Amino acid sequence: MVTLIKPLLVNITILFSFTFNGNLFFPFQTKTPLTLKQKLIYGLLGSFGALLCMLYPIETLGETHFDLRMVAIMIVTLYAGWLPGSIVLASVVITRYLVGGQFIQIGILVSVLAFVVTFALRRIFLDSKHKVLSGTMIALLYFFIYISILASAVIFLDTFFYLVYFMAFYITFIALIFVIENLFRINKQVNEMMYVDKLTMVGQLAASMAHEIRNPLSTVRGFIQFLSQDTSDENLKKYSPLILEELDRTNSIITNYLKVSKPEQFQLSHLPLHEVIQDCVLLMRPLASYSNVVIDYEDTGPFYVQGDEHYLKQAIMNVVKNAIESIPEQGIVKILTHADYYQNTVEVNIEDNGRGMTSEQLQQIGLPFYTTKTKGTGLGSMVTNKIIREMEGSIEYESTVGKGTTVKIVLPLLKSE
Repeated sequence: MVTLIKPLLVNITILFSFTFNGNLFFPFQTKTPLTLKQKLIYGLLGSFGALLCMLYPIETLGETHFDLRMVAIMIVTLYAGWLPGSIVLASVVITRYLVGGQFIQIGILVSVLAFVVTFALRRIFLDSKHKVLSGTMIALLYFFIYISILASAVIFLDTFFYLVYFMAFYITFIALIFVIENLFRINKQVNEMMYVDKLTMVGQLAASMAHEIRNPLSTVRGFIQFLSQDTSDENLKKYSPLILEELDRTNSIITNYLKVSKPEQFQLSHLPLHEVIQDCVLLMRPLASYSNVVIDYEDTGPFYVQGDEHYLKQAIMNVVKNAIESIPEQGIVKILTHADYYQNTVEVNIEDNGRGMTSEQLQQIGLPFYTTKTKGTGLGSMVTNKIIREMEGSIEYESTVGKGTTVKIVLPLLKSE
């Protein structure tokens, strides 16, 4: 019993340590595509973990070599893709060939199948909202194939061994998925804290200077209006509207800064989200028509949330406006809603087929002073993010250059009106 469990515990410790080391090198992020450098490093770390597992096999089973190297292949392939998974697989296959033995072909075959099964079901796993359940499905399918090969090609070992081995395999595989998903969540929370710190910095800056700037602006605006009424100066008549427009734009920027700096005074109530979105669509359709853009809203409600109707409309209209302005000639903005009753949330997806953004631009969205527009301050996205977070929701951006952007807003779902 001890000789059976001891190497399995060593294998489990190796796999968990390399998982945490991988997060130290490049913190796991759900929406950030992996660079080639990251893929290579994840592949090498997975290879080291798998090879160390092979150095500590269960030694009481004669010519067979049982360890948890396949877990490393499956986890790296699931989360990092085919390239890192192939690196781990190649390392395992070469090492298993060098080890040799009576069952060398079987050892290589089960390793290759671990990669093939995982890669075939990877997209289903990544799209699933219940990773443990989909991971269990992958593990059970692989176990079925694995056991079938063992039963037909290897002298069948003690049933107790198979129970212990496959139970340890399953627990380790699912536990690693659970740990990685929690690391995703923790890293996201760290990024949220950094974002809130930046908002606080901008808020302090805005609060300290906004009022001091607004007063002289109001005075200047009043004098420009007064002088332009009865003046005979043609230049003043010609340029006073432009001066007033720029003063109003400056005042609007200061107003946005103040919205960031002070807490929103929400009038909380139960809101029919589907009706709020319908109102936003009606208000934004003239701008869309002017830009040769069609707004397509599929109402799948009714859904009810708790929040402030005015600010929620402002947030949604900001996102729709950005989507319209990202489309260079003509296109479509799709608004889709669906509820996740398991997590008690409702999700609003706003998709466009505009210019899209690079991964570097995506990481900057919502930060102070950042915008992809030629004219803009970046405060619209920042205010939108703040409003959604004040309503205990979340907002995420996905984008591909040349294909468009998807903004996902998630809000707590009320059971009924």
